[in-house]
Amino acid sequence: MRSLACSSAPSIWAPDPPNLSPRPPLVSTRTVRKAIFPAAGLGTRFLPVTKAQPKEMLPLVDKPTIQYGVEEAIASGIEQVIMVTGGGKRAIVDHFDRSLELEHYLEERGRSDLLHILAEVDALSNELVITYIQQKEPRGLGHAVWTARLLVEGEACAVLLKQLIDAHRKTGATVLAVRRVPKNEVSRYGIIATAGAKNGIYEVTDVVEKPSLEDAPSDLAALGRYVILPAVFDELEKGQPGAGKEIQLVDAIKRTIGSQPVVGIEFEGDYYDTGTVPGYLRANLTLAMKREGLREELVPLLQELLEASAEGSAPRGL
Repeated sequence: MRSLACSSAPSIWAPDPPNLSPRPPLVSTRTVRKAIFPAAGLGTRFLPVTKAQPKEMLPLVDKPTIQYGVEEAIASGIEQVIMVTGGGKRAIVDHFDRSLELEHYLEERGRSDLLHILAEVDALSNELVITYIQQKEPRGLGHAVWTARLLVEGEACAVLLKQLIDAHRKTGATVLAVRRVPKNEVSRYGIIATAGAKNGIYEVTDVVEKPSLEDAPSDLAALGRYVILPAVFDELEKGQPGAGKEIQLVDAIKRTIGSQPVVGIEFEGDYYDTGTVPGYLRANLTLAMKREGLREELVPLLQELLEASAEGSAPRGL
């Protein structure tokens, strides 16, 4: 799930330039306030389960994927989340709304434990404003972000990861979250070309979408988390289609390189690619293994599965 956040900050010249380019960097003077959650995709990689259920509502252990993003937004100090949704996404709205009927049902049965879980979800929408806007047709990530332009109100947009927000504050640039990937996987990602790094911040000179190993300018892959300046919205406004005949956000960012600063920051921490079935399963397993009570149940099961796989037989109960 991709998400962006927005800052209403004007930009000023920094007295002590922290960036790499010879021109003075732009530095935001106010904090990031808004987040964009593009959640209008059809989730075709997960069919048939996504035929009637939003991909964003698929659970990671016992919470829907999109709830992790909202919790991250709150932890990052975001004041408003803009959900860009499409048809068949009503479940997202219902999840963050109160269910008085369900609460009454649980109260009658004395299920205070489950009422506490519902209260934790309800509290999320008390800590920030959640606004919904519909992308009327699936025209790509760039178009989804552009759909939120009126609610963004001309503010600079940044990803929710706090370290990227900090990079935006230091440089005033469009920021891409990047991570080193194995050489044999570069063809799966957008790979950045860089003029060098200073204090962990890379100056981006190009982004090559899914290059061959021979053509890859580096092993730094863009992870689908961004800080975007208003100039990127100007490029999205042009509606130029890219790969898959969709409006691509990365293409719009690329067209601002040279006229606007663009940097990459190497992501630190756990990263789960829930956009593919193997990545989704890995995320579930990893999070479950970190949960006390689940880990003790899973360890012997995984050992049994591995032993059965090595022997070429089916484990008991399967």
